[in-house]
Amino acid sequence: MGNFREIISKAVISKGKKVFSQKDEVTTPQKPSTILGCWVINHQFSGVKQNNQILINGSYDINIWYSYDSDTKTDVIKETHTYNELVKMRDIDSDYDNTSIIVRSLTDPKCVKVNINDNKIDYQVDLELGIELVGDVKVKIAVDENLDDYNLITEEKEDSTLKEIDKEINEDYLNK
Repeated sequence: MGNFREIISKAVISKGKKVFSQKDEVTTPQKPSTILGCWVINHQFSGVKQNNQILINGSYDINIWYSYDSDTKTDVIKETHTYNELVKMRDIDSDYDNTSIIVRSLTDPKCVKVNINDNKIDYQVDLELGIELVGDVKVKIAVDENLDDYNLITEEKEDSTLKEIDKEINEDYLNK
């Protein structure tokens, strides 16, 4: 039986993605006639481990452009929306106490549905986040100390090349 070594490294110990749908409403000072546009900007988020789950805290700004007064005037309403989502990760052992959490936006948040409801505008924002837990892992490997992993390099010359070299050699070079 050979020697064994242990390698300690950082590795992704759990990985997943989740699509979130956020529904909310915003009240406008005027009664909207038409929705002209809706966009989401300034998306920020972070994750914190809670037992065997990840709590994602995030926020984004929603901007809704609408017309009012029988489509003769326009305005943009801006609002910051915050969210907290609890995500259950697979394959998380309680042994992984010293972990870091990486949360990435896989698709930018986008407004997928907007409706007018009196002086309120109902909207739905969809976003997809990728979550990775990175922790210390230990790998045990066998070490073969007798292994010579270098190959001997030999140069082989062709016969024609050697004959040409022989022709160019002047064996009588000392007598000149």
